[in-house]
Amino acid sequence: MYYYRYENAEVNCCYKYLMFSYNVIFWLAGVALIAAGLWAWSEKGILMDLTQVTRMHGFDPVWLVLVVGGLTFTLGFAGCVGALRENICLLKFFSGVIGCIFTLELVVVVLAFVFQGQLREWIKSLFLANIRAYRDDIDLQNLIDSLQKMNYCCGAEGPNDWDLNVYFSCNDTHLSRERCGVPFSCCIQDPADTVVNTQCGYDTRNRPMREWGEHIYLKGCVIAMEEWLPGNIITVTIVFAVISVLQDKNEKSEST
Repeated sequence: MYYYRYENAEVNCCYKYLMFSYNVIFWLAGVALIAAGLWAWSEKGILMDLTQVTRMHGFDPVWLVLVVGGLTFTLGFAGCVGALRENICLLKFFSGVIGCIFTLELVVVVLAFVFQGQLREWIKSLFLANIRAYRDDIDLQNLIDSLQKMNYCCGAEGPNDWDLNVYFSCNDTHLSRERCGVPFSCCIQDPADTVVNTQCGYDTRNRPMREWGEHIYLKGCVIAMEEWLPGNIITVTIVFAVISVLQDKNEKSEST
């Protein structure tokens, strides 16, 4: 039996170890994201009863963590093994997926620009659906609170959107202490406060509407995000450009 050895490696040595090191980081990041997602589900008891996944009413952020983690893990693993073993099939798979992701990014940006009105309505509907499920999932609750605090906003289009939530609704048929209020993340916080007052939104919408602005944010989060994008378009462009360059370098290193 004869063994043949190529005089020149199919993959350049420098690119080989550079790509291996680069993808080890992504592989470890994927492992960390998957572990974090599974831990979050275990804390909510979903791993003990997977049927709970089908009974969720709002968006569970853990899904996003698991999907991104799974994709990152798969790509990182393919890149690491492909570079280390000089496996052209794995490298082509990695390159193809990166190319698809890059194309998808361009398509999403173009469609978002062309169909701005429909996108706005979709985001609004999504936000309202998750307002209804605000108390159903702690991760969703934290996500909405973070969005409202970071963007200084309340609800999708305003504080009255919280009427859709059974706990904050002004409906007379229930006796929730949060009735006719808003979450604490809608409140205008005093910078001098060292402890967050989680009850600051109670009975807010029972007051005359002219007084709301003294206690809570009046701007809707959809409007706030629309205003944020033009002012940060340079930052968004730079981030997108950096991601594109990194993806392009990956593809070139695999074809070398």
